[in-house]
Amino acid sequence: MEHEAKKIMKAYGINVPKEGIATSEEEVLKIARWVEYPVVLKIASPDIQHKTDAGAVILNLSKAEDILEGYRRVIENSKKYNPNADIRGVIVQHMMPKQREVIIGVFKDNQFGHILMFGLGGIFVEVLKDVSFRIVPIEREDAYEMISEIRSHQMLCGVRGEKPSDIDALVDIMLKVSKFVSDFPEVKELDLNPVFVCEKGAVAVDALIFID
Repeated sequence: MEHEAKKIMKAYGINVPKEGIATSEEEVLKIARWVEYPVVLKIASPDIQHKTDAGAVILNLSKAEDILEGYRRVIENSKKYNPNADIRGVIVQHMMPKQREVIIGVFKDNQFGHILMFGLGGIFVEVLKDVSFRIVPIEREDAYEMISEIRSHQMLCGVRGEKPSDIDALVDIMLKVSKFVSDFPEVKELDLNPVFVCEKGAVAVDALIFID
């Protein structure tokens, strides 16, 4: 699940948002204060991977009454979406300021083994399919080449007066992901989408890991 995958990524030195799992209304308010407002609420369930489709994600909550209502709504929508879903609680995550989004992922090919993917993240990965690939393990030079190969890499370099994104931070994440799947060959698929890349640093906002 997302929160489990992010714990693993954090153990490999990849930055993730501050978050916790709430299983009660009292707990959701306590965690929201701890992670700091505004917060995002997401269902924690191994049976609901596409949370947005289930109406199980609510963004930008800062008031106690809105957080309580959101907590109830996330659980209610999840039960409607999948009545048999194993619901473990609700993820309470600090809402990161909007940044440029990229995707860093891995899939397992029958012939070549793990393949690392890099591209624009969020909705753009489905629409533009602007991605590059390398066989794992990769070296630092490979990561820089992957970033430069996508058609929209200039967006990361800064256009029309915008400051450039932290390319070194993205390279660091790509190398750590390569190391992780090399350490654990049973990983079938890994998705960090989106990764928010800032002027300084990068954060994996969402994560999923599938085991073969």
